[in-house]
Amino acid sequence: GRGGGAAMAEDEGLVSVDYEVSGKVQGVFFRKYTQGEAKRLGLVGWVQNTSHGTVQGQIQGPTARVRELQEWLRKIGSPQSRISRAEFSNEKKIKALEHKEFQILK
Repeated sequence: GRGGGAAMAEDEGLVSVDYEVSGKVQGVFFRKYTQGEAKRLGLVGWVQNTSHGTVQGQIQGPTARVRELQEWLRKIGSPQSRISRAEFSNEKKIKALEHKEFQILK
């Protein structure tokens, strides 16, 4: 059952947001670092390279943590990456996480 954490979850809530990052983001371990950062923050979702040179995916988790990963995607990324733009879309509140973990998709 769910114990003492319920009140906090009510305040924060869970969100789902899609993202696409442009710049020098392929071939620089961007997906691996994104996965690592997401796991560190306790988020779930996925990340993949697109055919047009960007990285895209979805993030789900507590709002504050999702915001942290959005900032990371916008400003930091992997050490060799050069982010020119990070776009976020389809943000919505969700009742429960739709992914079990944060996966790198091929």
